[in-house]
Amino acid sequence: MVEISDSLCSLFTAKIKEEDGTFVIEIPPSEIKHGALTGDETYRIALLDSSSEAESTSPQAPRHPASQGSTSHDSSGPPVDEGEVRDVTIETVGDQGDGIAKVERGYVVIVPGAQPGDEPTVEIEQVQENVAFASIVDSDPRAL
Repeated sequence: MVEISDSLCSLFTAKIKEEDGTFVIEIPPSEIKHGALTGDETYRIALLDSSSEAESTSPQAPRHPASQGSTSHDSSGPPVDEGEVRDVTIETVGDQGDGIAKVERGYVVIVPGAQPGDEPTVEIEQVQENVAFASIVDSDPRAL
């Protein structure tokens, strides 16, 4: 299992490119737009092998619908709770093939089985400081 630090600011897929004898990782513009990263800052970068398998060893969260979008959250903590059910929009796909959505404050929600453009209803199963893992409870009807 891949350990994800509570200090994770951003999660995206990028290729390493060589430019004039140096190697560059291009930051997607959406990371800046959503406020996950800012220009002129220094960040620590962790690289994950795209062929490695990430496993979820967390127990299944009890299924109980939460009010969608009306839950009150501390602005310094994650904007989602375990067991919360909400609609998300999948923006991209991570290295492991999981869908990645962003909710309030650029907070990342990883959704296995989702593709960019999908708008599934998901249940939040595991919450960490900067990333949550969710499962689809109702697929986007447009994806059929």
